Amino acid sequence: PPPPPPPTAIPVASAKVLVVDDSPAELAKLVGLLKDQGLDVRNASSGNEALDTARSFAPDLIFLDDLLPDMGGHEVIRQLRADPKTRAIPIWIVSRKSQKADRIWAVMNGAKGVIGKPWEAGAVLNVVRGQ
Repeated sequence: PPPPPPPTAIPVASAKVLVVDDSPAELAKLVGLLKDQGLDVRNASSGNEALDTARSFAPDLIFLDDLLPDMGGHEVIRQLRADPKTRAIPIWIVSRKSQKADRIWAVMNGAKGVIGKPWEAGAVLNVVRGQ
């Protein structure tokens, strides 16, 4: 029999994205970029708020700052991966850390990849399109 058709990609304009960052300026910039693309965007400024929002909003994609005031990005990822409701959501770390070890850590701990700060709009939008 022929192989099944590939899954239909979610149109970018209908994607739901959660942005997590404790810097109001960084948060506003990234949320603004994504909303300008017509995306349904929610934001959080702490790890606990990110976990609650991810469970209630069910985003298609999460951009997660790795340094939050109440818990590190690694703990947020660990809890998201442990919950059946959020386990499969693609997570991209947004970080000022640029060491190869930091990028390897992120992927080994459940992130799809790392976007460096300051980020470029094209890189962020390529992630959205790829997910």
